[in-house]
Amino acid sequence: MFGRARKFKKVNVNRTGTSTLIGPRTEVHGDVRFSARLHVEGTVKGNVIADENTQSVLTLTSEGMIEGDVRVPNVVLDGVVVGDIHASDYIECMANARITGNIYYGLIEMAMGAELNGNLIHRGETDDVSIGLDAGSPFKVVEEA
Repeated sequence: MFGRARKFKKVNVNRTGTSTLIGPRTEVHGDVRFSARLHVEGTVKGNVIADENTQSVLTLTSEGMIEGDVRVPNVVLDGVVVGDIHASDYIECMANARITGNIYYGLIEMAMGAELNGNLIHRGETDDVSIGLDAGSPFKVVEEA
């Protein structure tokens, strides 16, 4: 489990491509579907979904909030998410990130100060490893068959 090297590449979130901005003081009700890049500084009350088979990137700033599930290959969080996150490639949780829900990830990076109230579920090439966070034990590792 720990001895095998995995091939993940960190995505360049500054690459060129079409960008969509949800500005600060903007509130969107309903699902948001996008391709390329989405930058959220406001509030989304609905699911955020990237087109399949893309290298799309969601960036949520410290002022941003999403109340719904996130299904985006690459995610950079510094705000609040209430819902599950499915980041098939890469997720970065910065210091102000506050997540209430499960994170399904390929590769994860968490800064000191990031808060997760849920489970980390690794989605690798061949196996899945879940890390449950509960009050009794800071980390609990469960291997799924």
